Amino acid sequence: MKEILLLSGKGGTGKTSITGALAALMTNKVMADCDVDAADLHLILAPRLRQENEFWCGVEAEVDSALCNGCGTCVDLCQFHALILEETARLLPFSCEGCGVCSHFCPEQAIALRDKLSGSWFIADTDYGPLVHARLGIGEENSGKLVSMVKRQARELAEAQQSDWLLVDGPPGIGCPAIASMSGADYVLLITEPTLSGLHDLLRVADLVRHFKIPCGVCINKWDLHPETSAMISLVCDQGGIKLVGRIPFDTAVAESIVQGVPLLTHKPDSPASGGVRALWQSLQKI
Repeated sequence: MKEILLLSGKGGTGKTSITGALAALMTNKVMADCDVDAADLHLILAPRLRQENEFWCGVEAEVDSALCNGCGTCVDLCQFHALILEETARLLPFSCEGCGVCSHFCPEQAIALRDKLSGSWFIADTDYGPLVHARLGIGEENSGKLVSMVKRQARELAEAQQSDWLLVDGPPGIGCPAIASMSGADYVLLITEPTLSGLHDLLRVADLVRHFKIPCGVCINKWDLHPETSAMISLVCDQGGIKLVGRIPFDTAVAESIVQGVPLLTHKPDSPASGGVRALWQSLQKI
């Protein structure tokens, strides 16, 4: 089994749309959406839920009002201003970092640290194969751990059904979620767009991928919106030893497919962008 991970140094480059388009071409695969902060691959794959699982991670303070005498020690010590004093201490939603200072210094032992429900992860069936995806809770910060959970479940599923491919839609940026999504990847496809910010963020994520010694290539999405910048990106990639594996033209069929909630190649298989995706897939197979 080979794992292809799609990353972008910034959001909005078309990474998920390209992942969905590739999903319509690839056979015998499992898909995973590792953008747990804002998962949207399921919006174009129409998943049918098979499993829903809770994701528990981290701790949160819990005040026992029956024991609290309202001394205010916890309020004074909390560096995150997560507690306020009314008749007793009260925890503010989404503010607690779980550091445990309030619990440790409470003279009445009225504060305990409880395990926290941080989100959910799902296994679903689609017309294009199984999909593992997740939803991080509001204000939660354990996205890297949830990404690792999604990757692990997707890999186990792919191995169990002897899949040829694991196709992963990664998170944007270069933070912890992106790093977690690289675990076990055989190849990283970097999606960029012909803008200066697109080039800047492409180089950042390319440096990150090379730090972990994972082979990578670049696809320029909507390349014909500014051919001069696309040529500059191609030149920079060539100078940096990064292979340009695809160029996808701007095509209104992409937006139409998103509105319809289906992959591009299902909506308009003969559109210019569909042709670009087919050429990209041929390059990936050769690699």
